[in-house]
Amino acid sequence: MSSFPVTRLRRLRRTETLRALVRESRLSLDDVVMPLFACPGEGVVRPVPGLEGIAQRSVDEIVREGSELSALGIRAVLLFGIPEEKDAEGSGAWATDGIVQRALRALAAEVPELTLMTDVCLCEYRSDGHCGVLEDGEVANDASLDLLVRAAASHVEAGADVVAPSDMMDGRVGAIRTALPHTPIVSYAAKYASAFYGPFREVAESAPATGDRRGYQMDPANVREALRECELDLDEGADVLMVKPALAYLDVIRAVRERFDCPVAAYNVSGEYAMVKAAAAAGHLDEKAAALESLVSIKRAGADFVFTYWAKDLARWL
Repeated sequence: MSSFPVTRLRRLRRTETLRALVRESRLSLDDVVMPLFACPGEGVVRPVPGLEGIAQRSVDEIVREGSELSALGIRAVLLFGIPEEKDAEGSGAWATDGIVQRALRALAAEVPELTLMTDVCLCEYRSDGHCGVLEDGEVANDASLDLLVRAAASHVEAGADVVAPSDMMDGRVGAIRTALPHTPIVSYAAKYASAFYGPFREVAESAPATGDRRGYQMDPANVREALRECELDLDEGADVLMVKPALAYLDVIRAVRERFDCPVAAYNVSGEYAMVKAAAAAGHLDEKAAALESLVSIKRAGADFVFTYWAKDLARWL
């Protein structure tokens, strides 16, 4: 390779057109999924403090939001549910008339062009707020699998195109794959016990009543373990591997991308979104520029697509 002055890398940075021609990572609306939060009621749009632009929405408002997202060019959403009541079993997760199931049927009927993904977990539905069955104060892995399968199957029956198990129970991908041989599975394969989930737990009303989730979500210090989780999930039938969170785990996204020849997703989580929102509100940075830089860094690290609360804003910016 020749060196300076023959080689001058600034030549291709002189204009926006030149920069665009040689840009290595690009953002597209095909690459983003918008999370939505369904809640009981009618005409409900309940904003969440600290998550500007994000709200709990009743089914009719979910349909309205889905229609708007589709018109803007967003092609996929990820549904979470806030049930009317929680119980010790988490039965709302698989109820035929559960909140996610009602939202799925309404969206499938009114906005059929949207790809409908669902988060599969028990935490929003259980009175203890944990992602699986509690036995003697600990989450019982194997006893939780059948309930997760029931939840995933109920979502597909109601119209889900893709299921995304987020519970981090060992073996849950294989159990769901056996029950749903033809349904795409986006596995939360490397989901860390992160401090960046705080705002999400407010909007999803899913904080554990006692203890924490470090016994089943991953230690933030580990990357080799993440690759083992990903390998196991692929062997069990996952179609897509997800890393969550994204910005503090770009090295994990890169490691997964380099190790596995399959689609890789990343979840740009609520705390990451809220930090930029707060800094922008205080005048410390430009939100649009910081958001675009954040999202392109996730793509550059190796993610094929990104779950992000900026999806709607991105549609306007692009």
